[in-house]
Order: sequence, then C-alpha cells, then structure tokens
Amino acid sequence: MSSKFTEQETETYYDGQDEIYRSVWDKEGSVHWGVFDDNTGDDFLKACSNLNDMMVDKGRINSSSNVLDLGCGNGTTAIWLNNDRGCQVTGIDLSGVRVNNAKNARTRLSQSAQDKLAFEKASATELPFGDATFTHLWSQATIYHVPDKESVLKEAYRVLKDGGIMVFDDLIKPKPEISDHAQKFVYDRLLYDTPFSFDSYQDALRAQGFKNLEAHDLSAHLKNSYLLLAGRVPKDSTEHAEHYAELADSYIQTAKAVDNQELGWGLYICQK
Repeated sequence: MSSKFTEQETETYYDGQDEIYRSVWDKEGSVHWGVFDDNTGDDFLKACSNLNDMMVDKGRINSSSNVLDLGCGNGTTAIWLNNDRGCQVTGIDLSGVRVNNAKNARTRLSQSAQDKLAFEKASATELPFGDATFTHLWSQATIYHVPDKESVLKEAYRVLKDGGIMVFDDLIKPKPEISDHAQKFVYDRLLYDTPFSFDSYQDALRAQGFKNLEAHDLSAHLKNSYLLLAGRVPKDSTEHAEHYAELADSYIQTAKAVDNQELGWGLYICQK
C-alpha cells in the first residue's frame, strides 16, 4: 500500500518547518518522540534521550558499528551516536535544508568525529549505497512519511550486512478504519498513511527476510509526548501566533487519536 502523499510533499514540508520544530520540539533540531519512566518524569527532552538510550542498547551498537541513520534530519542523533558509541554514522534525509544543517553541525566537531560522520540527501526507497554496506540501520520518526514502506524495508535489508540489525520506530494504525476527525488532524497533517498495525508490521519485516528480535508498543508514550508538546508550543509569539495555536490544538487531537485506537507507535528491532 502506498499513501496518497508524495515524498516531494514531505520534502517541501520539512524544508519549510525547521524553525517551527526547533521552537517546540528541541532547539538543537532533534525531532522524535519520547519514552517516559520514573527517571524522566514528564520531561519531554529527557524522554527523548531515554528513547535514544533504549534504541542504542537494543540495537547492540558499539564502536565497531557502521550505522545508517535513515531520516537523519539535522544530524543531532547521528552526532550523538558517534559521540556516545564512537561508531561510524552516515545520515540520509529527504530535506536538503536539514541535510545542510547536519553538514554544518559536522564542521563544528573535532576532526576525529568528522571522519566518522557523513550526511547525504537521498530517498529511503533508493539508497545510494551498495549491498551489505552497514552493520546497523537506525531510524526514528521517519518511515511513516514514506508512501512506499515496503520499498524502504526492502532497501534496508539490501544495505545491511548479514547479521546486521535494524532498530527503528514508526507510527502504526491500530485499526483500519479511522474517523474523519483523525484523518484531518493526524493523517492529513502529517502527510501520512500506513497499512501496518503493530502486528502486521512484524509480518512485513518477516516478509522481507528479517528475523524479529523485539517489538514494543509505545503508543501510551506517543500520547504523552503530544500532550507535553502541546504545552511546549510558544504562547507569546506574534510572528506565528495563528500557526502555533493550530499546532497546539493538533497535538491535543493527536493524543486523542491515540486514545481512540486510531494512531499508535511501535519500536522494532530486527536482524538480517
């Protein structure tokens, strides 16, 4: 299944929204959801860091890893991976604006870090890398944007070495029928659709040849992320006041969609 949205629409959207995202999600340019526990409380950025820690541990990433960061955005997570584990990381993203931001951030690092980081504008459905290039594929809040998700999984399998691990999260659709309200405030707003529920995503991974190691339904954390994001929307902005008001409402509606089983979030760890 392919959604009605195109990669070009996604590219245009993210090229133009970086300032807005930095003002709400993370001023450093990171854009993904968080996993909450007793240590994070309701601190959104701590929860985002918690997801990073969870994924790097479950993905078994270490200093010898060669990682492809699929949907690297502004490069913040790729740079963190390199700093935290000392691994080689190549980031790709559709947004030329964000890839340029990532390249600029790379220039501010030590030479040893720069030597282990690269960023490139590319589509997840046509990866510009040879077969069996990477030991790991990492992706956060990205694949849901791609209309042809089966092609993404096929390409991921192709560029991984035998025994390589793919660790990623993605939005899911718990039930096939959704309300017009959810369609407007979630799916159309995010330029998103998917054929996958939590379980059928695992079936799709197996169909590509992957062995599923772990899967976690993080939908409750998705709801909490959006409720907290609604509270992070600037309320004293005059330049984007109308847009910010709409964004805060959309985040609240997204949390409601999770409650109504019209939207979910899964974390998957699989091996070639």
